Amino acid sequence: MQPILDATPQQLTHWLTSHGHPGYRTAQIRKWIFEKRAGDFSEMSDLPKKLREELAAHWRLWTGEIVRHQTAPDGTEKLLLQWPEGGRIECVLLRDGDRRSICISTQVGCAMGCVFCASGLDGVDRNLTTGEIVEQMLRLQRLLPSDERIAYIVVMGMGEPLANLDNLMPALEIASSDTGLGIGHRRITISTVGLPKQLDRLSETDPRYHLAVSLHAPNNELRTQIVPVNKAIGIDEVLAAADRYFDKSGRRLTFEYVLLADLNDQPEHAHQLVQILRNRTALLNVIPYNPVAGLPYKTPSANAIRRFRDILLEGGVNVKFRQKKGGEIDAACGQLRRSTPAEPLVQISVNSN
Repeated sequence: MQPILDATPQQLTHWLTSHGHPGYRTAQIRKWIFEKRAGDFSEMSDLPKKLREELAAHWRLWTGEIVRHQTAPDGTEKLLLQWPEGGRIECVLLRDGDRRSICISTQVGCAMGCVFCASGLDGVDRNLTTGEIVEQMLRLQRLLPSDERIAYIVVMGMGEPLANLDNLMPALEIASSDTGLGIGHRRITISTVGLPKQLDRLSETDPRYHLAVSLHAPNNELRTQIVPVNKAIGIDEVLAAADRYFDKSGRRLTFEYVLLADLNDQPEHAHQLVQILRNRTALLNVIPYNPVAGLPYKTPSANAIRRFRDILLEGGVNVKFRQKKGGEIDAACGQLRRSTPAEPLVQISVNSN
């Protein structure tokens, strides 16, 4: 059986016509999948019964299995998905007032080796397919009531998105298409540690998305310590590639900075950030560290965070400190994992008590 989420509209139309069905059924099927949130081909009531049976015999709508579904007191929900081709990944639905955002993964694991992040603890197994990326969007969408819809997508889950551009870009095209999820390009953010060659490829092919560069340090020595892949790249090359993306897209860059106690949270680090960012059209998104079991890093004190913020503001840097969401279920930034030692569960709610 073939995963229907990996099929292009042209491929689906070809299959339909070769099986004696009119091509216009493609639009109906896609509407059921992306707009009407069908969970099974049998729900597609305006299709002939014979077609529904043939679809179920040839295609599979869902590839992954929901191994675990967790809900936090703040409304954040996290899914752990198991793929038959191998590996587990996590994806997240975030609620902020009326805003509904999702955080999706692009790889099983991660090869970038950021020292504070749970996603790369066991390295990387493989890239996710286009269909597996889209399936996360649809699975998370189905957690919403019918009168709510996804407004924002952040590609900030497990894996390095730019290492899987071939599969990510078709998935985002589906997300942004009027016949897909209809989420505007301006509401989709791609996060990367900064791979210059791949970033230049994105600049040349489709610079319509927001870009978030995971900086985490203001100088090469410290960044290589925190983001080991930096040794082969260099912070200057990362910043230059981000600037080229800005020149193509015209959209403000975002730089991500996870604040680690006694490592990258000192006044000199804040002053160095001022030097490299104050003349750029950019937002610095500071994320106080979210603890990961088994790792030695700590969240900075409130005084250290306040001191760091004051230096940045005084230096003219446009800065935002991200509000933590989903920490009770390890759904916050840097906490997503590729596996869990727990037994498979259908749903867990974490109380605030």
